[in-house]
Amino acid sequence: MNASARRIWLTGASSGIGAALAEQLLQQGHRLALSARTVAPLEALAKRFPTQVLVLPGDLSDATQVRAIGSHIAEVWGALDCAILNAGTCEYVEVSAFEAAMVERVMRANLFSASYCIEAALPLLLLGKQAQLVGVGSSVTYLPLPRAEAYGASKAAMRYLLETLRIDLHAEGIAVTLVSPGFVDTPLTQKNDFPMPMRWPVDKAARYIAERLHQQPFEISFPGAFIAILKLLGHLPKRLQVALGARMARSEAKTKDAP
Repeated sequence: MNASARRIWLTGASSGIGAALAEQLLQQGHRLALSARTVAPLEALAKRFPTQVLVLPGDLSDATQVRAIGSHIAEVWGALDCAILNAGTCEYVEVSAFEAAMVERVMRANLFSASYCIEAALPLLLLGKQAQLVGVGSSVTYLPLPRAEAYGASKAAMRYLLETLRIDLHAEGIAVTLVSPGFVDTPLTQKNDFPMPMRWPVDKAARYIAERLHQQPFEISFPGAFIAILKLLGHLPKRLQVALGARMARSEAKTKDAP
């Protein structure tokens, strides 16, 4: 086993960024505890990397199941060096039929599940080496975007949660990194019915993250030009932001309704 190998818990590892990131980290020689609802992709990785993979499937929105996963990691490894909270979902709001239940679903999948995982991971990270807590947020938090009320709110909450934890965990020696991707070509984004500028292939995104994790930066965001544009637009006066968003919303509606 690689002397620099870390014990990493990665959630949402069955598809998208999670699956591609698992591949990258395993090739680097790390040991991974992989969690997701879908078991088959996790087991496939375990067959290819039998000495490195611990398969721990479950519904991460269920606190009881998350605690059981944490207990299993403690029994097998005794500690964690890194926890990467990647699991999540996205649903878009239609204001003509606003559904509070959707906001609740997205918050549970993106924020509450991450909170349950943090609760389970922190005691193990306190026992780890150069411990690091990583959360996958979104570039949507830089600028309000049409129909992203539920998703954006959940990721904004995730950002605040992690940035506050960074302060409170500083004395414990646990680094906190926020990952803020732009558009990435995943099964989730392939369902989108609007243009996705500067979209990255999932393998490129995973490689970009994996190459920077060991530096324990405060944030990993990409693509650089896209992030810069969003941040710039985010500093515009609110009236201009509303006008811009309204124009984008009309463009999206035309795209969505096109035959």
